[in-house]
Amino acid sequence: MFTGIVQGTAQVVEVVQKEKFQSHALAFEENWRDGLEIGASVAHNGCCLTVTRIENNIVWFDLMQATLSLTNLGDINVGDKVNIERAAKFGDEIGGHSMSGHIMCTADITEVILSENNKQVWFSVPGNIVKYVFDKGYIGIDGISLTIGEVRGNTFCVNLIPETISRTNLGWKAEGDRVNIEVDPQTQAVVDTVERVMAAKQS
Repeated sequence: MFTGIVQGTAQVVEVVQKEKFQSHALAFEENWRDGLEIGASVAHNGCCLTVTRIENNIVWFDLMQATLSLTNLGDINVGDKVNIERAAKFGDEIGGHSMSGHIMCTADITEVILSENNKQVWFSVPGNIVKYVFDKGYIGIDGISLTIGEVRGNTFCVNLIPETISRTNLGWKAEGDRVNIEVDPQTQAVVDTVERVMAAKQS
């Protein structure tokens, strides 16, 4: 489980591509490596991946074809940075919202509006995901727990405070970039349950 409170961004130092498979290595800060072992779960842009190798401050992960197809991790290159969150431990404070690390889709950034102390970012999501997106609801964007500001059709926006801008990749993401989306699991459960009940009543 993850909380959506990104610990920072890690730089990609190596990418090894094979047929329908990819491994990549990230440079981890010292405090991110405390207690880190092979088999541990770490979220990359919100996607839960497993540690496969540790070489000093370099940590390796494997990505299967399904992950490469469904997320933006297949787009990364050496030198890029990804949002990082270690898996939550029992008793940790949940500052964001409960997240599984299972990405549902990607969304395109359609507009970025800058002001003196704020950055508003608009995203376009696939039609089958819109039903889970509500004003003031929670959503995971590249692993960041955020509150939805406004919904218009199949687009929605979030408003970023300076801390989020400085700590995460949304500080430099721009129009046309692609981000990973995980909808709030509680919202998804409620919507899906209501749909099943309504379908049963109509049958």
